[in-house]
Amino acid sequence: MAPTATDLTPEALRLDPARAVDEIAESLRESVYKQLRRRGAVIGLSGGVDSSLVAFLCSRAFGPERVLGVLMPEGESAPDTLDLSRVSAESAGVETVLEDITPILAAAGCYERRDAAIRTVLPEYGEGWKAKIVLPSLLGGDRYSLFSVVAESPDGERREARLTATAYREVVAATNFKQRVRKMLEYHHADRLDYAVVGTPNRLEYDQGFFVKNGDGSADVKPIAHLYKTQVYQLAEHVGVPAEIRERPPTTDTYALEQSQEEFYFSVPFDKLDLCLYAQNEGLSVETTAAGTGLEPGIVERVFADIDRKRRAAEYLHAPPLLVAPPEPATP
Repeated sequence: MAPTATDLTPEALRLDPARAVDEIAESLRESVYKQLRRRGAVIGLSGGVDSSLVAFLCSRAFGPERVLGVLMPEGESAPDTLDLSRVSAESAGVETVLEDITPILAAAGCYERRDAAIRTVLPEYGEGWKAKIVLPSLLGGDRYSLFSVVAESPDGERREARLTATAYREVVAATNFKQRVRKMLEYHHADRLDYAVVGTPNRLEYDQGFFVKNGDGSADVKPIAHLYKTQVYQLAEHVGVPAEIRERPPTTDTYALEQSQEEFYFSVPFDKLDLCLYAQNEGLSVETTAAGTGLEPGIVERVFADIDRKRRAAEYLHAPPLLVAPPEPATP
């Protein structure tokens, strides 16, 4: 039976945590040991709830001695990123290796290319400045979803400018070095240990394309891609992810200025977006969704349209390499 308006509450996404954890752990063992024929798991730890949960799940599946957490801060990481990543690893009982990716990013021109793009719309942007890119909230009215750059000068003055399409693409292309360098290092450690790389996207990120192709979107197995963000928090509390990690607002940790995932990409608080995505997946009406979420029907329509738009854009991110013709099967 399809949920009714009274069903469309956070309880609609309530899991049996113990059962869910057991099922994921069993699936991980099947995927890594039997299908991939690897000996354990490598995880990039960010200090966030998603990667922390995955560390706990892998520790449960393989034993902590067969899990490696890779800590990969860079010069613009949040001050607490490294500390929380270590807390995550220690709580899950897994070993870690530290890789400061700042020199690699600088050598690749990550910061230089990004800053040059920002200067096309904010010419004064320069040494000592910090920046982030933001989208308007879908809850704030019927506006175009156009990115702006918010910059802070060394003396604390903030300025904002609308990004041109070219400047936006240049900024994103430059910052994508961060996710791709991190994934390169994860696979380095996986290769040397004969481990699998375990990804950390939740359902919102996987469905809506909040990942970098051949960056954080690359992994051998993605054990929580079926979980809504609110369900990630349920399991994180159940397995014992420390409160200081669970209570940290979801961030991108990509730009020098503090930035939430909501203002960078989703444009809706994750608990509301979870319910809207669930409602759309279940074929519920705008009116039912509005009643269940407390959002105005017009806002629900905008959220539904944005979900569809992001899904279309994510088709490229999910697509495997295209072939002229499928290769002939190997001769026995």
